[in-house]
Amino acid sequence: MALDTIRIGFLPLVDAALPILAREQGFAEAEGLEIALVRDVTWATVRDRLLYGHTDAAHLVAPLAIAAALGHGRPAVPMAVPFVLGLNGNAITLSLPLAAQVLADDALGDPHALGARLRVVALARAAAGRRLRFGVVHRHSSHNLMLRYWLAAVGIRPDTDVEILTTSPTFAADALAAGEVDGICVGEPWNSIAVDRGVGRIALVTAQIWRRGVEKVLAMRSETLAASPDTAHRLVRALHAAAAHFVDPATTRASAAILARPEYLDAPVDPIERAITDRVRLVPNGAPLHVPDFMFQYREAANFPWRSQAAWLYSQMIRWDGASFSADEAVIAQGVFRPDIYRAALAGSGAPLPGASSKIEGAIGSGALGAGSTQGRLILGRDQFFDHRAFDPNDIAGYLAQLP
Repeated sequence: MALDTIRIGFLPLVDAALPILAREQGFAEAEGLEIALVRDVTWATVRDRLLYGHTDAAHLVAPLAIAAALGHGRPAVPMAVPFVLGLNGNAITLSLPLAAQVLADDALGDPHALGARLRVVALARAAAGRRLRFGVVHRHSSHNLMLRYWLAAVGIRPDTDVEILTTSPTFAADALAAGEVDGICVGEPWNSIAVDRGVGRIALVTAQIWRRGVEKVLAMRSETLAASPDTAHRLVRALHAAAAHFVDPATTRASAAILARPEYLDAPVDPIERAITDRVRLVPNGAPLHVPDFMFQYREAANFPWRSQAAWLYSQMIRWDGASFSADEAVIAQGVFRPDIYRAALAGSGAPLPGASSKIEGAIGSGALGAGSTQGRLILGRDQFFDHRAFDPNDIAGYLAQLP
């Protein structure tokens, strides 16, 4: 039987694992699909290929899918996210000179204590006319929004006290080495590669800023989804099977070896394997540290596209774009995430399917919470923001009014 080809754009990151493994391990073929992967080096190019029809779907930073649907930065194109490719997995890596000023030891920094020390340095540098510079992968990326959320909460004003620039993930370590930036917020394996090259020190992981924070997604144009919902359902099932494979400890080494290939990440196997197993080397030549939930995948319906996640991303996008809250835009932003497609694709599979499409984000501080499901048993773990604020998607304007 002939396979239906679906073209998926991606960047060379560990969290591109699911479409890669779906192709390489036969999960796509089992669903009658052939995945053709298109590798790029910037998120803008991944987005443009998708919007102009050169690809059918994309591994994409979640806020960029929302920005495309809203027409922020370019003409609006209706977008759909039927599947989340993973939670967390990013880190904030500082140049060695800056790390020496603000980190007291070789452990992960505490967001509050590290922020207080960084604020002293940032204000002194700003007063001297040499602001600290941080590199992120795109203006409309979770990296940018997470970094800004943390900085603002510890009293550092993004764009005033520090500069935030854009750098490709694959060149982030080079930017640190060249002294072009003092810190980066990127995905793996590029933080670890900066550490292994001796040009950076991992200070925080984004799971410390928002535990269970949404990261990359499978994005499609709405018209592509509408033209062939069956293809989208089959792709969701293939990716879900790949996610189960990805978290199986028995597959770790093989998965890392596949991802390391030149056509995919073109990177050493070791830092990729460390990321998959939640082990992070913080300092050059240091022993890897186990960081629980560093890169969260599959468990607790991690791949479910909660509309409340989209709402939080929208809240931060307008916060930092200096825009006013729009109820109409909020509806569009939340509508990009398509839990209905996820449920339809996995009905009858035994996978836990949340009964709700939104929840209060950041409300689970410790332990676990049972959640209503239409299929399977769903227990959700800790999802706090580091400042202990909770986000109600039904009161975005009120939430924004409380933020620094």
